[in-house]
Amino acid sequence: MPEQSSKRFLETSERVSEVLFGLIMVLTFTGSLSVSEAQADRSEVRTMLIGALGCNIAWGVIDGILYLMGCPAEKGNRLRAWRAFKKASAPEAAQQVLVELLPPKMAELVSAGDLEPVRKKLLLLPEPPRRPSLGKDEWLGAVGVFFWVFITTFPVAIPFIFMHDVHQAMRVSNGIAIALLFVTGYSFGRCSEYHPWLTGIAMVLLGSALVGLTMALGG
Repeated sequence: MPEQSSKRFLETSERVSEVLFGLIMVLTFTGSLSVSEAQADRSEVRTMLIGALGCNIAWGVIDGILYLMGCPAEKGNRLRAWRAFKKASAPEAAQQVLVELLPPKMAELVSAGDLEPVRKKLLLLPEPPRRPSLGKDEWLGAVGVFFWVFITTFPVAIPFIFMHDVHQAMRVSNGIAIALLFVTGYSFGRCSEYHPWLTGIAMVLLGSALVGLTMALGG
């Protein structure tokens, strides 16, 4: 309950949205070539690559900053719970604070006898800092978030770097994007206890629909 390192920054259930958003951004750039001239020249491809990679770098930076902003908020919640626990006027009140921190199903199973030894051990812990702070783990987490967002979407742009045939590069790029969307959905399905294969297919359909909507609205 006292201040400690923030949770892992690569939790699958919390990073699916970042990958999906990054893929949508890249696909709106790569898809713009298919609705332009039939034979896009290398300058158009270069402009598209700069825009796509620049946009994903910006999103990675933004997501890293949002992660850093969330760390003090999470630690602050733990500090408030700790202070409520320490200020409890009676053992029963302190136990109630502990119960409120547990998942509902688990809270139904514990009794005062179960919580009392925990309460006594917690009272022996040293006082945490007065205010939450950002430590090495949080900064490394933010860097990890940035690279996670960038690296997972960069493969979509690779064909345009090494292939001179724009239409062939477009087909390979779309295939990579579909594969990444499927893997993202599959991973989300596994961690969410949904059917992984169906979730993977649903993520491909959802991503394709969102890309089409974004491009239709001028994104």
